Amino acid sequence: MSSRTSPIGQPITIRRAVARDAKRLTRLVRGSGAYEGRYAAAVAGYRVGPDYIEAHRAFVAVGADEHGGRVLGFYSLVLAPPELDLLFVADEAQGRGIGRLLVAHVQSEARAAGLDRVKVVSHLPAEGFYHRAGAVRTGTAYANPPAVPWDRPEFEFRVSSE
Repeated sequence: MSSRTSPIGQPITIRRAVARDAKRLTRLVRGSGAYEGRYAAAVAGYRVGPDYIEAHRAFVAVGADEHGGRVLGFYSLVLAPPELDLLFVADEAQGRGIGRLLVAHVQSEARAAGLDRVKVVSHLPAEGFYHRAGAVRTGTAYANPPAVPWDRPEFEFRVSSE
């Protein structure tokens, strides 16, 4: 578990996700404003279950508040092959540096696992975020109807051996 202060000065703790986080993470995915309109079908039945959390390196960013902490975002790192499977920040917390904190944590976890790069297949509205966070565009993941009927940009985070 690591504790940092977000760029807005709010203490943020990044900790390993646990089974009891599953429903909150599922709500965060399904309620994401980035998946409204034509993108809604991609997450309509999506579920982040306890089995998913157990099988992957899933971490949550929790903000300190009067309710004992609120999940502000999360990510899931797959080690083989190395890929950032999910990264979501709650709509009301976007633009506050939480996504960048999660990306830095991804890179730290990848480095600790001996990885030198992590692939990301980006949702179209998140393309600018990944570019600003330092990911390098490497290609295109082509549409796979009916699940994903649009092409998506592929990125890669290069992990330094610091």
